[in-house]
Amino acid sequence: MSLLILVVDDEPDVEALFRQQFRRDLRAGRFAMEFAQSAPLALQRITNAHDESLILILSDINMPGMSGLELLPKAKAVRPDVPIIMITAYGDAETRRRALENGAKTLLTKPIDFGTLRIEIDSRVDRAA
Repeated sequence: MSLLILVVDDEPDVEALFRQQFRRDLRAGRFAMEFAQSAPLALQRITNAHDESLILILSDINMPGMSGLELLPKAKAVRPDVPIIMITAYGDAETRRRALENGAKTLLTKPIDFGTLRIEIDSRVDRAA
């Protein structure tokens, strides 16, 4: 069973950026990454992933329609076992508080520090192995 990381972001260049940052891991099959361009699509994917090893959800906060902060409690209700890291360009105290209160593991600001993110992903992969 492959380990799955779901990335939720409406920006079209995000998928290429993540695939580039983690290309060795993806090629080696350490984990797989899937991408959802909206919160409703992500929620559908999270709901359908009940028998897969979904180990981490990375979600942008600012998206049209349903925001990442609105997705957060819905995703936690479906998969309380899966940590969610919120990503935002605006890391103000209020946004951070709301994200953490609604169950986010942490909040990363853009541009993403991929070194920090890699440490988190590695710990999830090691735990699931």
